[in-house]
Amino acid sequence: MQKVLIIGAGPAGLTAAYELLDKSRDFEVLVFEESDRFGGISRTVNYKGNRMDMGGHRFFSKVPEVNEWWEKMLPTQGAMPYDDVVLGRESTVVAGGPDPEKTDRVMLRRNRLSRIFFNAKFFDYPISLKFETIKNMGFGTTLVVGFSYLKSMIFKRKENSLEDFYINRFGKKLYSMFFENYTENLWGRHPSEISPEWGAQRVKGLSIKAVLKDISGKLFRKKNRKVETSLIEEFAYPKLGPGQLWDLTAADVEKMGGRIIKNAKVVNVIQKDGRVCGLVYEQNGGRVTVEGDYIISSMPVKDLVEGMNGVPEQYRKIASGLPYRDYMTVGVLIPRLNLKNETKTKTIGGIVPDNWVYVHDRSVKMGRFQIYNNWSPYMVKNIENTVWMGLEYFCNEGDEMWSMTDEAFGRMGVSEMVKMGLINSESDVLDFHVERVKKAYPAYFDTYEHMDELRDYLNTIPNLFCVGRNGQHRYNNIDHSMCTSFETVKNILSGETNKDNIWNVNTEKEYHEEKEAAHGNK
Repeated sequence: MQKVLIIGAGPAGLTAAYELLDKSRDFEVLVFEESDRFGGISRTVNYKGNRMDMGGHRFFSKVPEVNEWWEKMLPTQGAMPYDDVVLGRESTVVAGGPDPEKTDRVMLRRNRLSRIFFNAKFFDYPISLKFETIKNMGFGTTLVVGFSYLKSMIFKRKENSLEDFYINRFGKKLYSMFFENYTENLWGRHPSEISPEWGAQRVKGLSIKAVLKDISGKLFRKKNRKVETSLIEEFAYPKLGPGQLWDLTAADVEKMGGRIIKNAKVVNVIQKDGRVCGLVYEQNGGRVTVEGDYIISSMPVKDLVEGMNGVPEQYRKIASGLPYRDYMTVGVLIPRLNLKNETKTKTIGGIVPDNWVYVHDRSVKMGRFQIYNNWSPYMVKNIENTVWMGLEYFCNEGDEMWSMTDEAFGRMGVSEMVKMGLINSESDVLDFHVERVKKAYPAYFDTYEHMDELRDYLNTIPNLFCVGRNGQHRYNNIDHSMCTSFETVKNILSGETNKDNIWNVNTEKEYHEEKEAAHGNK
């Protein structure tokens, strides 16, 4: 029996483990997880009965294999969740599906709403062309936006940076209002310094043109219209947050005979005669060596290469220069939120119905805030009388923000809530909790321009497979991370040594997220 060593128990690592054990009995599978929790950045944190989603994860994919996998693990709701019942709202139900009021193993269907908070006003994201947008912008600004967009259509920029990418699709005025500052806050770099590849992978076909096309599709009720991910109106979501899916997957991996070792930090990958043959992990102050026939790595490729012997210096330098952005969030429990719900969507307590809100306020450091009540009513212990929010900040490990104590960081977040008018006073806060995530976002600058060279080197090692967001240093969604593992398992089972199919996930313009995309797909 061959032994497969999997580094990381996030979406990519656990998917690989599950798929190997589900499709073959010829492998011994060991998973090494640095922390004591599953899901990576897709984990759910339970703080005194209130659950936090690290970064917000909508479950939406146009890959049939992913949708089928999710449905198998968490069947779609067959009855309305608590808040929809109380408010008389509608959401998709599937005949024979589980009732979220009676069982936890269920995937909810939720309405999508994300907006931009700019100048103390809400703007749709993506930007819509309805009356409220024009009203909030002002007629003069709207005209400038329109002419700016027309200019960008006529005089296309050569796309050397993310700034060029955005201006070509939205015009310079909208870019300066809604993309420039937020992007710099997110990455710690001006968009002119960031590769346009990030936009190609994350924003894909989204533009003013795409917004207009989507509007016309709705007006004329075009059948089977393709829809960009950022334009979806409903998405799936685990009843108890994204981490629930990975907790269930981990449990199934162990039931099928896989072994998951927690609090095991992989520090070395051993290479011999052009192949990897084992790894070393730290646990409880000691080091343990484990031999294996295959290694599937979802750990940051920077750390993988740093801890691997026999790597030529030129590739080691590329890996060591790969940048990341770290993430901090503070969950804040309050009795009410000052923001007025002026939408047509009913909510418990009359709160705004957004899942998350992009903060475009140069006077604060906050990047986004989530309202967990709107992700799932079961994320909040007392849904009727409290609002559970997540304030999100982007930083670098070791910088001034990262080095703050939890108490100081939490107080800073609360003070910014007061400054933005979300609450009246710091005394309104009932409780708060801080979480930190290292290397949450692989960044597209510095030595990233040489990533293809590093990838080509790693591909010369036939039994090493890099998967997931950090494993490939690519800003993947959950479904794309899962697809890298699907492809990896197919290669291992078939003996295929060419890994192009694994690395091509989420790189081609018309990849899975664009394939067979009919409105209403999960």
